[in-house]
Amino acid sequence: MSRVRSLGTLAAFIVLACGAAWGQSYPTKPVRVIIVFPPGGATDIVGRIVFQKVGEQLGHQFIIDNRPGASGTLGASIVAKSPPDGYTLMVYSTTLIANAHMYKKLPYDTMKDFIGLSPVAQLIGMLAVHPSMPVRGIKDLVALAKKRPGEISYGTAGVGAFQHLATSLFANMADIDIVYVPYKGGGPASIGTAAGEVQMILTPVSEVLPHLKAKRLRPIAVSSEKRTAQFPDTPTIGETVKGYEFTSWMGTFAPAGTPRAIAEKLNAELKKAVADPAVASNLSSQSLLPMHMTLDEFAKQMRVEYDRYAHIVKISGARIE
Repeated sequence: MSRVRSLGTLAAFIVLACGAAWGQSYPTKPVRVIIVFPPGGATDIVGRIVFQKVGEQLGHQFIIDNRPGASGTLGASIVAKSPPDGYTLMVYSTTLIANAHMYKKLPYDTMKDFIGLSPVAQLIGMLAVHPSMPVRGIKDLVALAKKRPGEISYGTAGVGAFQHLATSLFANMADIDIVYVPYKGGGPASIGTAAGEVQMILTPVSEVLPHLKAKRLRPIAVSSEKRTAQFPDTPTIGETVKGYEFTSWMGTFAPAGTPRAIAEKLNAELKKAVADPAVASNLSSQSLLPMHMTLDEFAKQMRVEYDRYAHIVKISGARIE
């Protein structure tokens, strides 16, 4: 073996050894977890529940840092530019992928500047209306929207957010004309709907649950393929609008270049966290289904979702210059 090859092999061995050592000792200080949407929304709820448990497991603080703005791109740009040492993480939804098809230019590369650690929760949407709306089901809503085109408005967390894409797909398949109204997050959008500022919202169940319990909103249908255990009497949108289904996930990410050993350790801790009975129960009570994938499985899923969202965004007509 040549001296050059020997040195190359030695260097590779040192890198691997260092990576393994970093993984074993990590973390040695508090970890910042950037949540790219405001407090109160589904992303925030999931991030706080899961990383509180991860912090307990590892014996170090995972400090939540909400950095909302521009459908999550502001927070994502911070993470993309952070040192890849495992001490800055991110919680984001599939909006991360949707944004890649909506923004003419982003301050990061969606598919290259992040390592997907694992999805941690699947989101199911609830279509809910303000109690003043004279509708009790999807058929009523569609009929009213056809009678009053362009008059019914719906709240969203911004262009390309879950609410926007899920509702645009619904409107397209139901052939109705309804008006999009953006808010600064899913939580504010749900509050605005409960206050009667807009007439309806299709958003993750967790964001409207308090308003449903207080009867400030009326549940109409869920966005999943099948009815949920939490709302067994609430039909799916697909029972009326054939073929409709829209669910999402909340994922955890690290900057590209983060040592594999650290990513693997975080993946393992996330798996333990979402399997914890208390965490799983807390998520499930809000129709957030615990979820986990290996690093390689999540990377493959990201590529599949990238193609899927290209189609959904095209239907929505969403575009941000």
